[in-house]
Amino acid sequence: MTTPDGAAPRAHRFAVGADHAGFPLKAVVVGELRALGYEVTDLGVHDETPVDYPDISEAVAKAVAEGRADRGVIVCGSGVGACVAANKVRGARAGTCHDTFSAHQGVEDDDMNVLCLGGRIVGTQLAREIVRAFAGAVFSTEERFRRRLDKVLALEERFGEA
Repeated sequence: MTTPDGAAPRAHRFAVGADHAGFPLKAVVVGELRALGYEVTDLGVHDETPVDYPDISEAVAKAVAEGRADRGVIVCGSGVGACVAANKVRGARAGTCHDTFSAHQGVEDDDMNVLCLGGRIVGTQLAREIVRAFAGAVFSTEERFRRRLDKVLALEERFGEA
Protein backbone atom coordinates (compact mmCIF):
# COMPACT_ATOMS: atom_id res chain seq x y z
CA MET A 1 0.00 0.00 0.00
CA THR A 2 1.28 3.47 -0.82
CA THR A 3 0.18 7.04 -0.28
CA PRO A 4 -0.91 9.23 -3.24
CA ASP A 5 2.68 10.46 -3.65
CA GLY A 6 3.91 6.86 -4.03
CA ALA A 7 5.45 6.55 -0.58
CA ALA A 8 4.58 3.81 1.87
CA PRO A 9 2.23 4.98 4.63
CA ARG A 10 3.63 5.82 8.05
CA ALA A 11 2.33 3.93 11.07
CA HIS A 12 0.28 5.97 13.52
CA ARG A 13 -1.49 3.41 15.71
CA PHE A 14 0.37 0.85 17.80
CA ALA A 15 -0.89 -2.15 19.75
CA VAL A 16 1.45 -3.07 22.59
CA GLY A 17 1.44 -6.08 24.88
CA ALA A 18 3.70 -8.03 27.20
CA ASP A 19 3.71 -11.13 29.30
CA HIS A 20 4.82 -10.98 32.94
CA ALA A 21 8.52 -11.12 31.99
CA GLY A 22 8.11 -8.18 29.62
CA PHE A 23 5.79 -6.16 31.84
CA PRO A 24 8.44 -3.77 33.24
CA LEU A 25 9.82 -2.92 29.78
CA LYS A 26 6.33 -2.50 28.30
CA ALA A 27 5.91 0.75 30.24
CA VAL A 28 9.08 2.09 28.59
CA VAL A 29 7.81 1.07 25.13
CA VAL A 30 4.38 2.63 25.66
CA GLY A 31 5.94 5.80 27.06
CA GLU A 32 8.35 6.14 24.14
CA LEU A 33 5.64 5.64 21.51
CA ARG A 34 3.35 8.15 23.19
CA ALA A 35 6.21 10.65 23.54
CA LEU A 36 6.74 10.32 19.78
CA GLY A 37 3.08 11.19 19.22
CA TYR A 38 1.70 7.76 18.34
CA GLU A 39 -1.67 6.42 19.43
CA VAL A 40 -1.08 3.38 21.66
CA THR A 41 -3.49 0.63 22.64
CA ASP A 42 -2.17 -1.29 25.65
CA LEU A 43 -3.37 -4.88 25.37
CA GLY A 44 -1.87 -6.01 28.68
CA VAL A 45 -0.64 -7.34 30.94
CA HIS A 46 -1.02 -4.83 33.71
CA ASP A 47 1.05 -6.50 36.43
CA GLU A 48 3.62 -9.26 36.84
CA THR A 49 1.15 -12.10 37.44
CA PRO A 50 2.38 -14.97 35.23
CA VAL A 51 0.57 -15.34 31.90
CA ASP A 52 1.24 -17.32 28.75
CA TYR A 53 2.97 -15.26 26.06
CA PRO A 54 0.94 -16.78 23.16
CA ASP A 55 -2.18 -15.09 24.52
CA ILE A 56 -0.56 -11.65 24.44
CA SER A 57 1.08 -12.32 21.06
CA GLU A 58 -2.28 -13.29 19.58
CA ALA A 59 -3.97 -10.14 20.89
CA VAL A 60 -1.32 -7.81 19.46
CA ALA A 61 -0.89 -9.66 16.16
CA LYS A 62 -4.67 -9.80 15.61
CA ALA A 63 -4.97 -6.06 16.27
CA VAL A 64 -2.43 -5.45 13.51
CA ALA A 65 -3.78 -8.08 11.10
CA GLU A 66 -7.34 -6.80 11.52
CA GLY A 67 -6.32 -3.17 10.97
CA ARG A 68 -7.08 -1.92 14.47
CA ALA A 69 -3.39 -1.00 14.72
CA ASP A 70 -0.80 -0.21 12.06
CA ARG A 71 1.98 -1.97 13.96
CA GLY A 72 2.52 -3.89 17.14
CA VAL A 73 5.14 -4.35 19.82
CA ILE A 74 5.27 -7.42 22.06
CA VAL A 75 7.64 -7.87 24.99
CA CYS A 76 8.32 -11.25 26.58
CA GLY A 77 11.39 -12.60 28.36
CA SER A 78 13.52 -13.19 25.26
CA GLY A 79 11.30 -11.90 22.46
CA VAL A 80 11.55 -15.27 20.73
CA GLY A 81 8.42 -16.98 22.02
CA ALA A 82 6.32 -13.88 21.36
CA CYS A 83 7.68 -13.77 17.83
CA VAL A 84 6.97 -17.43 17.11
CA ALA A 85 3.40 -17.06 18.35
CA ALA A 86 2.71 -13.75 16.56
CA ASN A 87 3.84 -15.21 13.24
CA LYS A 88 1.07 -17.81 13.50
CA VAL A 89 -1.50 -15.05 12.97
CA ARG A 90 -2.24 -14.52 9.27
CA GLY A 91 -1.14 -11.03 8.32
CA ALA A 92 1.39 -10.60 11.12
CA ARG A 93 5.05 -10.34 10.15
CA ALA A 94 6.91 -10.34 13.44
CA GLY A 95 10.62 -10.12 14.10
CA THR A 96 12.68 -10.27 17.25
CA CYS A 97 15.03 -7.28 17.22
CA HIS A 98 17.60 -6.40 19.82
CA ASP A 99 19.37 -3.76 17.72
CA THR A 100 18.26 -0.68 15.81
CA PHE A 101 19.44 -1.86 12.38
CA SER A 102 17.23 -4.96 12.42
CA ALA A 103 14.30 -2.91 13.70
CA HIS A 104 14.29 -0.45 10.81
CA GLN A 105 15.60 -2.85 8.15
CA GLY A 106 12.88 -5.37 9.02
CA VAL A 107 10.27 -2.76 8.12
CA GLU A 108 12.09 -1.24 5.14
CA ASP A 109 12.95 -4.51 3.39
CA ASP A 110 10.48 -7.07 4.79
CA ASP A 111 7.42 -5.01 5.82
CA MET A 112 7.71 -6.29 9.39
CA ASN A 113 4.66 -5.05 11.29
CA VAL A 114 5.23 -6.52 14.75
CA LEU A 115 8.37 -5.90 16.79
CA CYS A 116 9.25 -8.42 19.51
CA LEU A 117 11.61 -7.46 22.31
CA GLY A 118 13.22 -9.43 25.10
CA GLY A 119 12.44 -7.78 28.39
CA ARG A 120 15.19 -9.78 30.09
CA ILE A 121 17.70 -8.92 27.36
CA VAL A 122 17.23 -5.31 26.29
CA GLY A 123 17.83 -2.38 28.61
CA THR A 124 15.52 0.61 28.75
CA GLN A 125 17.62 3.04 26.68
CA LEU A 126 18.27 0.50 23.94
CA ALA A 127 14.57 -0.42 23.93
CA ARG A 128 13.69 3.24 23.34
CA GLU A 129 16.15 3.42 20.43
CA ILE A 130 14.85 0.18 18.90
CA VAL A 131 11.24 1.36 19.19
CA ARG A 132 12.14 4.69 17.53
CA ALA A 133 13.89 2.86 14.68
CA PHE A 134 10.90 0.53 14.18
CA ALA A 135 8.27 3.26 14.46
CA GLY A 136 10.04 5.61 12.05
CA ALA A 137 10.77 3.06 9.35
CA VAL A 138 8.73 2.78 6.16
CA PHE A 139 8.49 -0.19 3.79
CA SER A 140 10.45 0.40 0.60
CA THR A 141 8.62 0.73 -2.69
CA GLU A 142 11.51 -0.86 -4.59
CA GLU A 143 10.41 -3.73 -6.81
CA ARG A 144 12.78 -6.28 -5.26
CA PHE A 145 11.31 -5.79 -1.78
CA ARG A 146 7.73 -5.89 -3.07
CA ARG A 147 8.53 -9.09 -5.02
CA ARG A 148 10.00 -10.74 -1.92
CA LEU A 149 7.06 -9.71 0.24
CA ASP A 150 4.67 -11.10 -2.38
CA LYS A 151 6.50 -14.44 -2.10
CA VAL A 152 6.13 -14.39 1.69
CA LEU A 153 2.42 -13.63 1.35
CA ALA A 154 2.10 -16.48 -1.17
CA LEU A 155 3.66 -18.86 1.37
CA GLU A 156 1.09 -17.72 3.90
CA GLU A 157 -1.70 -18.43 1.42
CA ARG A 158 -0.35 -21.84 0.39
CA PHE A 159 0.04 -23.10 3.91
CA GLY A 160 -3.31 -21.78 5.13
CA GLU A 161 -3.81 -20.58 8.63
CA ALA A 162 -0.33 -20.06 9.98
